[in-house]
Amino acid sequence: MSRRRMVYEGKAKILYEGPEPHLLVQYFKDDATAFNAEKKAVLDGKGVLNNRISEYMMTRLGEIGIPHHFVKRLNMREQLIKKVEIIPLEVIVRNVAAGTMAKRLGLEEGERLPRAVVEFCYKKDELGDPLVAEEHISAFGWATPPEVDDMVSLALRTNDFMCGLFAGVGIRLVDFKLEFGRLFENETVRTILADEISPDSCRLWDMDTNKKLDKDRFRRDLGGVTEAYSEVARRLGILRDSGDGADVVDFKGGSK
Repeated sequence: MSRRRMVYEGKAKILYEGPEPHLLVQYFKDDATAFNAEKKAVLDGKGVLNNRISEYMMTRLGEIGIPHHFVKRLNMREQLIKKVEIIPLEVIVRNVAAGTMAKRLGLEEGERLPRAVVEFCYKKDELGDPLVAEEHISAFGWATPPEVDDMVSLALRTNDFMCGLFAGVGIRLVDFKLEFGRLFENETVRTILADEISPDSCRLWDMDTNKKLDKDRFRRDLGGVTEAYSEVARRLGILRDSGDGADVVDFKGGSK
């Protein structure tokens, strides 16, 4: 498929026009950013891993009825997605105290929360994506009350599934970020999962050692970022050993 006009470029992905008006091509870059892009690097292979991991997660979520924008993977770095109107909110689900929540509430990092906590942040890079309440969302018209209900319900269902999925391969799902979009179909509008699900958007710790297998390795200068992402992919069955010590992306069972 030939590359079309660029529609949007973000910190980790680029969106291009798709083959039809209701579709887009999402390209995964190797760029890594943190602290609102104050820290930047290019990590060879990160985009390939995130593309494949996100495809796997979206596909599995679709199997349990979670609506999402993913259509199929096109190649190592691109996937075909449904065109949606992005809701300007980040929905964060937290199972364990870490990151900004631990600092904000004076909790010890690693402390398990009494229950999953859903938080909203306003998507505005220049403001640092501030934490907001449902009252802000309603007052400023960022989303309707039914849309907020849909996002919370879908986020918690996603959390339940992903906690079990990762626990099955020895990984603790500490927290993760989701984005949602409005899908316009004839006279109806649906709230569906958008963006990506990958180690860029999740905190993933080894259940035995608490080793970080996510973007915190970049944020905290721990090194081995792509190696950690590769470990996640291996445990999920996306990577396999070629027999000579090298990792090979296993495309069996995925969308071609």
